[in-house]
Amino acid sequence: HSQGPVPLLPLGTALRPPWLCPHPITPQGLCIAGGPYGAVGVDLAFETLLGQIFGEDFIATFKAKRPAAWVDLTIAFEARKRAAAPFRANPLNISLPFSFIDFYRRHRGQNVETALKRSSVNFVKWSSQGMLRMSSEAMNDLFQPTVSQIIRHIDELLEKPDVKGIKFLFLVGGFAESAMLQHAVQSAFGSLCRVIIPQDVGLTILKGAVLFGLDPTIVRVRRSPLTYGVGVLNKFVEGKHPQEKLLVKEGKNWCTDIFEKFVSVDQSVALGEVVQRSYCPARVGQRKIIINIYCCATDDVVYITDPGVRKCGTISLELEELDEPHCPKSRRREIRASMQFGDTELKVAAMDVRTSKTVRAAIDFLSN
Repeated sequence: HSQGPVPLLPLGTALRPPWLCPHPITPQGLCIAGGPYGAVGVDLAFETLLGQIFGEDFIATFKAKRPAAWVDLTIAFEARKRAAAPFRANPLNISLPFSFIDFYRRHRGQNVETALKRSSVNFVKWSSQGMLRMSSEAMNDLFQPTVSQIIRHIDELLEKPDVKGIKFLFLVGGFAESAMLQHAVQSAFGSLCRVIIPQDVGLTILKGAVLFGLDPTIVRVRRSPLTYGVGVLNKFVEGKHPQEKLLVKEGKNWCTDIFEKFVSVDQSVALGEVVQRSYCPARVGQRKIIINIYCCATDDVVYITDPGVRKCGTISLELEELDEPHCPKSRRREIRASMQFGDTELKVAAMDVRTSKTVRAAIDFLSN
C-alpha cells in the first residue's frame, strides 16, 4: 500500500460491474473499475463476420433453428480465440459443424466454399479439411474494437486525479488471459506503470464474488454509476422556472417535475451511507404519497423530463387520518424520504413522521 494507488481492472467474458471506483486500494477497502469490456465483444465480432460471409439473415435463422450446432461453432471459435497472439503468423482453422454446411446448402442452394469465394472478406478462406481458415490479420481485426475500447477506458481512468502516480496495474478476469489484450495493455501503459497479470487470473472474479458474498463489508467505498433522485413539487419562482412547469393548486403556484438529487454520478458513497430529505404533501388532508425515483447518467439534470432521465422505481405511502385534538388540521405532515447507498442495491424508504409508518423499496444496480 505504500506504493500508491493501484487500479484493478476486471476483464471477464460478460462482466459489467455496477460501480466505478478508481480509488487507491487501502486497508479499509478494495476498489475496482470496469465495464462491458469482456471477450464477448470478440464473439460478437466473429458473428458479424459470419454475417458478412453467409448473410445476416442466414446466421439469425441458423441460431434459431440449430442452437446446438451454433453452440458447437462458438466453442470451436473459443478455442482459436484463446490461441490468438499478436505476432502469430500461421492461420487459425475453425471447424464448421456439418449441420451448418448442410443447412446453408439447403437454404442457399450452394455450398459454403462458393459463399467464401464470392464474399468480400479476403482474410477468410475455405480449407480442404472442411474448415474456415482465418489469417492472423482477420483474427486481429476481431479483437481490435474490444481491445481499443479497453485501452480507451484505462486511459480515461488514469486521467482521474484519484489515481495519479500509480505504479501497478492489475488485469484480472477471463479475458485478461488473452495474449492479444496483454500485449496491447503492455504497449500502451508499460512505460507508465507495471502491468501485472496474477496467477489464476481467470478465477479472480469468482474468488472476489465469493469473498464479497461472505463479507460484503470488504468493499467500503463505492462510486455512484448514475445520478439518483426523486421527482418533487417546488414553489414556482418567476424567471427561474419555465411556464410550462407551472401548476396551480389551492391558490398556490408550484413548479412540477423537479429532479431533486440524492447522489450525483461518480460521487463516492460509503457502505451504508444514508441521504435524507423531508417533504410535505402538496395539499392538506392528502391521504396518499407517491414518490417516483429517477436516475440519469449526467449531473446537470434539473427536471425529470430532461433527456436521459428515466424512472427506476416507485414507493407509495398511505397517510392515515389522525384524531389529534391538539393538532390543527391545517398543519402539514412531514414525509421523510431516505436513500441508503454503498451496497449493490439502492435502498429507498419513506416515513410518515407523525405515525412512523414506513414503506421501503430496493433498486438493483445490476439491472438499473
